[in-house]
Amino acid sequence: MPGRILVVDDIPSSRLVVRARLSMAYYDVIEAASGEDALELARKEQPDLILLDIMMPGMDGYETCRQLKNDPKTAHIPVVVLSGLSSREERVLGFEAGADDYLNKPFEDSALLARISGLTRMKMMIDELRLRAETSRELGLEPFAPAGALGAFPDASVLIVSSDEEFGAAAARALRERIHCGVAHARGEAEAKALIRSNDFDAFVIGTELSDGEPMRMASALRGRPDTRQAALMMVFQAEDVAGPALALDMGVPDYLQGPPDLCEMAARLRVQLRRKHYSDQLRDSLQASVVQAVTDPLTGLYNRRYANAHLEQMIQKPRAPQRRLAAMILDLDRFKSVNDGHGHSAGDAVLVEFAERLRRVVRPTDLISRVGGEEFLVVMPDILPEHAETVAERVRHSVESPPFQAGEATLDLTVSIGLALMLEGETSVSLIERADRALYASKAAGRNTVTLAAA
Repeated sequence: MPGRILVVDDIPSSRLVVRARLSMAYYDVIEAASGEDALELARKEQPDLILLDIMMPGMDGYETCRQLKNDPKTAHIPVVVLSGLSSREERVLGFEAGADDYLNKPFEDSALLARISGLTRMKMMIDELRLRAETSRELGLEPFAPAGALGAFPDASVLIVSSDEEFGAAAARALRERIHCGVAHARGEAEAKALIRSNDFDAFVIGTELSDGEPMRMASALRGRPDTRQAALMMVFQAEDVAGPALALDMGVPDYLQGPPDLCEMAARLRVQLRRKHYSDQLRDSLQASVVQAVTDPLTGLYNRRYANAHLEQMIQKPRAPQRRLAAMILDLDRFKSVNDGHGHSAGDAVLVEFAERLRRVVRPTDLISRVGGEEFLVVMPDILPEHAETVAERVRHSVESPPFQAGEATLDLTVSIGLALMLEGETSVSLIERADRALYASKAAGRNTVTLAAA
C-alpha cells in the first residue's frame, strides 16, 4: 500500500537518509527544505503523509503543522513529526499543533514504516469518503463537509479497559482534565462488553492487564464489530514488549504507548484520534443524509447508475500506486427472468436484495457497488493489483453459486455471469465500461456462470 510521502527537513543529509529508507519500501518521496515550501508542496502535490522536522529556520515545525491542519486543502493529510526533541513537553506541543504522531530521532525503520502504514491506511478510507462527498456536491446534493472540522470535536465518551485500578483512575483524571470527556472504567473483557452494549463510546484505552480475557483479543474484537470499528483506540504495552506494538499496528490499532505511559501524552494522542474520528463521522453523516434518497437504488440500497457514472469519473482521476490498476466488473444474474416468471416479482426482489448483500460481503469497503439495471450490477475496484481483481471476481461468482437463494418459501439455485475490465492508460470511463460489457456477453456466450477478462 505504498504512496507518496513529503519529507520536510532543512538538513539535506537528514532528508537523504529518510528518502533512502522510504524508497526501499517503495514509497514515492518528495522533499521540502522549509516550512513555507512544505505548505506549498502539500497543497499542490496532496501527499499521502508528511514527515516533518521541528527545528527549522524561519517557520518551525509546530507552526507548519498548525497551518497544514488549518488549511481545508491539507487538513486531512496525516503529519508525523520526526524530531530529536524528545521531552514530554515537546511531544505534547507537537500533538497540540495537530500532529498525528511523533517519533524521536534516531528512529527504528520498522517503527517508522509501521506508523506510516497505519496512517496511510486510515487516510485511504478518509480519501474515499472525501471523494464520495465531492461527487455528491458536484451532483448538487450536499455541500462538502469542511476540513476545518479537524480542529474541534464535541464531548466524547471514553472507555478504559484495565484491571490496574491505579492506572484506570489516573488515566480517567487525565482524560477528563485535558479532553473534557466522559470516562467509564471496565476491569475486564466481560465488563467492557456489558458497557458497550448499553453505551456508544467514541474511544477505547486498553491497558496491559485485564481481569479476564487478553488485551490484544479485546482490541481485535473492537476492530471487528461494526459499531466500534470506527472508534478511536489506544493500547498500552509494557516497556519491554517489542512484538506487541508492531502486531497491534498491523491489525489496525491506530496508536499505542509503552509503559509506564505518560498520561499527558496519552490524552494528547487520543485527542488527535478523536478529531480524526469526528471529521470522518461528519463526512459519513453528510453522505448518509444527501445520498441515500437521491442516488441509491430503493430496493437494494446500492448506488444507482447516476451516482456510479459520476463517481467513476472521480475515481479515474485519482492517482494510483505503481503496478495497481482500476478495475470494473459488470455482473448479470443468469436466467433471472425465470425467477420473476416462475415465482413472482416479490421473489425476484428478494433475490436482488440478497445478491446485493452478498456483493457487500465479498468486495472491499473502498470498492464502488451499484445497481445499473434490472438484474445488472457494477463493481468498480480502485487501486487494485490485476491478479487480485480476478480473484475478487471469482469470489463473487462463488458467493452467488452457493448457498442457494431463499425467496419466500422458494429455494433457488442461481449463478452470475461477470465481465471484468482493467483500465488502460488514458482510457475513458465509457470505453472501460464498454469493454467490461463485451466481456459480460462473452461470459453469457460461454455458458454463463463464468468470469471473462476483457481484452486490452
